[in-house]
Amino acid sequence: MHEPRYAEPVLTWYAEHARDLPWRRPDASPWAVLVSEIMLQQTPVVRVLPAYEAWLARWPTPADLAKEPPGEAVRAWGRLGYPRRALNLHASARAITERHDGVVPADYDELRALPGVGAYTAAAVASFAYRRRHAVLDTNVRRVLARVVTGVEYPPKTQTTAEVRVAESLLPEDPPVAARWSVAIMELGALVCTARSPRCAACPLVAECEWRLAGKPPYDGPPRRGQTYAGTDRQCRGRLLDVLRHADGPVEKAALDDVWADALQRERSLAALIEDGLVDPLDDGRYALPS
Repeated sequence: MHEPRYAEPVLTWYAEHARDLPWRRPDASPWAVLVSEIMLQQTPVVRVLPAYEAWLARWPTPADLAKEPPGEAVRAWGRLGYPRRALNLHASARAITERHDGVVPADYDELRALPGVGAYTAAAVASFAYRRRHAVLDTNVRRVLARVVTGVEYPPKTQTTAEVRVAESLLPEDPPVAARWSVAIMELGALVCTARSPRCAACPLVAECEWRLAGKPPYDGPPRRGQTYAGTDRQCRGRLLDVLRHADGPVEKAALDDVWADALQRERSLAALIEDGLVDPLDDGRYALPS
């Protein structure tokens, strides 16, 4: 069977250069793959690894997590950021336990129906856990395809239908090979075709890359602004949650007031945490992780 263009060099490169990550190992369960995909959203591998290993040691199956209150998931999430992901993972564990007999579904639409599971995560879990044939488009993959196929340095800010069509056209026909291709092209973006300093000489697609062949024209789209963190509501919310994570039980309001000086920002951030279900305001005026 003739494989799509680019498949063979990328798969050969991956066989030699792939990182040994626990969620890629043959013994990784579909639950382990789902946990990794949720944790890896907007979070680098080096920060995810210890949290991932501790999470699966404590909750090796969805049923194990489903038995716990959601606040324990938020506590275990630690400093990974975007803690609503912890609540979503907890809600998914309960849904998997109740709807799917404790087994992470393999079907894309059933995965999409889980709390907090979007199109990318559903495709990734179906592909990486079950060797299904899906286009898996994360930031790394979109950047590689933008350069190699489209000839531009960076993809559009928001994923387009055209990008999905390109990704689907490059999928090998055999589902297990397609799944391996999906993780291989992702790894290529993470290790070689990086955002700021691509190592083109090490790339298996260097001879065919439209961006390189065009002389690496610089990006001329809308400004690409990096995310700031210091002083933001996001940092404030993280400080407030840290107080609750490290407490043995509910805390007085004064304990939250102590960690952020700007009262207006602090109250706004606390209100957002309550609205998101990450903090429970108790009748006695104290605050706790969700029960």
